[in-house]
Amino acid sequence: MLILGARIQRPLLSPSQCCLRTRCNFSRSSSPYQVPQYVDEDSADFLPWLRQKAGVEISSVLSIGKSMYGRSLFACKPIEAGDCILKVPYSVQLAPDNLLPSISSLLGEEVTNVAKLALVILVHQKLGQASEWAPYISCLPTIAEMHSTIFWSDEELKMIKISSLYQETMKHKVQIEKDFSSIKHVLDRFPEFFEDVTLHNFKHAYNLVESRAWVSTRGVSMIPFADFFNHDGFSETDVLSDKFKQVSEVIADENYAPGDQVLIRYGKFSNARLLLDFGFILPCNKYDQVQVEVNVPHHDHLRAMKLDLLDKHTTPPLKGVNGLSSLGNGFLVMEVKSSSGKGRGIPQSLRALARVVCCTSYQELQDLAMEATQNDGRLARIPLENKAREVQAHEFLLLRFDHIIESYNAALESLTHHSSPPLPGKHARRMQLARDLFIGELRVLESASAWLKNYCETLKDL
Repeated sequence: MLILGARIQRPLLSPSQCCLRTRCNFSRSSSPYQVPQYVDEDSADFLPWLRQKAGVEISSVLSIGKSMYGRSLFACKPIEAGDCILKVPYSVQLAPDNLLPSISSLLGEEVTNVAKLALVILVHQKLGQASEWAPYISCLPTIAEMHSTIFWSDEELKMIKISSLYQETMKHKVQIEKDFSSIKHVLDRFPEFFEDVTLHNFKHAYNLVESRAWVSTRGVSMIPFADFFNHDGFSETDVLSDKFKQVSEVIADENYAPGDQVLIRYGKFSNARLLLDFGFILPCNKYDQVQVEVNVPHHDHLRAMKLDLLDKHTTPPLKGVNGLSSLGNGFLVMEVKSSSGKGRGIPQSLRALARVVCCTSYQELQDLAMEATQNDGRLARIPLENKAREVQAHEFLLLRFDHIIESYNAALESLTHHSSPPLPGKHARRMQLARDLFIGELRVLESASAWLKNYCETLKDL
């Protein structure tokens, strides 16, 4: 039975794990497929090695090449939608159970599968060419090639401080440090493998797992060759797992001619998620989300009552398309496709909070509580009968969005101003990533602002 493979899930806005890969940087909406200028000679022996190790054919229709985006997989024969283009047996996938028993036995229950698989990578990096996995390990990106925000310097992270990605990056760095502490005694016990391993080395191995591994029956697994696929947010192709045949497969979702780059979709991820986990951003990413913080003003004389009412009628936060969920007073906003319509993309819970905030009397709050009790228990999810108050509530949100937009524009202008004279390569790349992040999040914020403005004007004209 084939089941959909899942990337290691780490929701933004909460600590945990993660997923995906750093190599690909374009979607078909913005760039044509890139015919390789030359084959990847460094990887010419990779597929024959993997085929020999597995004892079966891995792929007869794909070849490793290079595009302007780095190592990529290309069709070497015509491919039709529905064709199985790749099969990688579990036996040639790296997982936590590849860890030496003498090492594994010393690890506590608090050690995550990501940390365990990171240790597997560190062992084989130390073994070098003596490792049976050397052809694969040598193909993994170096830390200099990786642009996940966990590798950014404090100065570089200041560039994205206005985005919720900043706080999530800081939380995740703390989590990695915690995981490093949980395995430090093992590093000290086996100097033949880990003598020179520092937090910096561990972070590199950890992100290799996060950016390349998939959830599997073995915990998490790195799938050689399959992780050479680049990402296309519009693709419907995923990695499938057949637990009975013990193999991971990829089925093409469209036709490819020889020379076309073959792409899969890592997941429905926002640019913040892509940058945190994989170190790249997509232009016009349809899955972009922005966390917007909105609070009941401290000077409001009904603040305590409003907070109590909101707390009583709070429903569990819904997860967005990225697997991300709102926490506290943060609301995940998606792009609103038109200035009219129902405002899909602006959470109903955010509009409800605005309606509660704009109440000016105890009776108004009691009426909202009664309305919630008589319906499905959710508070202020339908327009207020008082049209002026409904407009006021949405103008409150509009003011908040416009203030955030001003802050983003100022941050974007600052990045543009500081890009001259040109910075060294790595820093210039990360500055451009910060700009691209802001551009995408601005698109979301401006779409919400436009809808709110239109909604208020329409009510006023009624």
